[in-house]
Order: sequence, then structure tokens, then C-alpha cells
Amino acid sequence: VCPTCFCHAEADVPALDGESSQHERVWDSCFGEAHGHLHGINVRPDIRSRYRQWLTHKLATWHDQFGRSGCVGCGRCIAWCPVGIDLTEEVAALTAGSQP
Repeated sequence: VCPTCFCHAEADVPALDGESSQHERVWDSCFGEAHGHLHGINVRPDIRSRYRQWLTHKLATWHDQFGRSGCVGCGRCIAWCPVGIDLTEEVAALTAGSQP
């Protein structure tokens, strides 16, 4: 949905001959429970932690990595959110009371 999203999952798929495998990368969602599994441990076991990761990645980590926000203002995340979360309202709530 998000045009700046590059979340993905990776897997090694063994060939039927048992001699080789193919490394595959497929699109994934950082909101999925399995997306946070690392070495058998889920580092983001609840939706709150996954939502926090998504929000901080779009609005903070992108600034550190690319010098700009990960949000392009398209509104797709608002339109497609199954529980009606409005990113613009969340940002307004987070920045309320902060100094410019």
C-alpha cells in the first residue's frame, strides 16, 4: 500500500535435487506477526510494538537514513488501515506541546 515501503521477507527454498537452493525475497508487511521473528524469537510480539516500529521508521529512521520523511502524504495508509488509524492525527498528537 505505502509507496515508500520496502518491507520484505527472505527465505532459502531448497531444490528438489537436494543439492542447491534458491534465495527468495518477497514483499511482506511489518504489521504481520511473523515479520519480527529473528532466530526463533519474536522481537515485536504485539501489535503495539509493530505499530511503533512502523511509525518510528516512517517518521524518524527515514530522516536518519535518507534525510527526509518516509511519508509522502499520499493517504493510502489512512484509507487502507483496517482499524481507521490516521497517521496525520497520530503525528499531531505526538507533536502537541513540543517546541519548534
